[in-house]
Amino acid sequence: MTTVDVGGITLGIESFGDDDAPLILLAGGTTMLSWPDALCERLAAGGRRVVRYDLRDSGQSTTRDPEAPAYTLRDLAADAAALADALGGTPAHLAGIGVGGMVAQVAALDHPGAFSALTLVGTRAVAPGPPDDDLPDHDRATMRRLFARPLPEWTDREAVAGFVAAGAQILGDDPHAARALAARIWDRTPGTTPPVQMANQLGMVFSRLDCAPRWRERLPEIRVPTLVVHGRRDPFFPVGNGEALAREIPGARLLALEQAATALPDAAVGEVAEAMLALG
Repeated sequence: MTTVDVGGITLGIESFGDDDAPLILLAGGTTMLSWPDALCERLAAGGRRVVRYDLRDSGQSTTRDPEAPAYTLRDLAADAAALADALGGTPAHLAGIGVGGMVAQVAALDHPGAFSALTLVGTRAVAPGPPDDDLPDHDRATMRRLFARPLPEWTDREAVAGFVAAGAQILGDDPHAARALAARIWDRTPGTTPPVQMANQLGMVFSRLDCAPRWRERLPEIRVPTLVVHGRRDPFFPVGNGEALAREIPGARLLALEQAATALPDAAVGEVAEAMLALG
């Protein structure tokens, strides 16, 4: 892992492969590790230079005040475009997962020349908060169980890993994989509070959109090949959100993962990689 400076911002990045065809992976939640290693390796083996990176205020990227971020969703979108330029200026395939998928949509709309293809995983076309009436909201029973739990001591690695594993089980994800991932994230940023950072970034996206007209209304402007990947069992952003994205982005393809919830399971890596590589 290393860093790259773009427009006065330092982004923590990790590269896979050395091909000239860049594929940028926007983080979901708090760090680049939301993109599975196996998927990065499969994409690199398919002839792509894969670069996953940490959003601001997370991982190895610029951290100033995670509890009061002084930037907007459009700034995060501009970071993705600047990174594409820093990688050589060739239009890049851009992929976003979770909240990173929201950033990716705005990046593709605001910086169309920077990107050659778009992949959106487990996300939706509206900001955090109540969705549009035609989009399914979070499953209420699942959210009650998820947020009713007492928070762990964030300086305790095992407590944090256990907390994340239990949350994954509630969401329908693999708790063992979630525990291992949480430990890796903790090792990169020991003693931090990833959910706090995530909540503040989501709040920032919602309260300071500065995206009039709303980006959902602009989705028909996206002209690059687009893949929408969504778990059928996702209770956080139910699959209707992915279906709407695929319907409203011209020519987009929906890849619905029948056994997946919020995370990309190992069993789906090959299918997802193949679909992403097919975009170009």
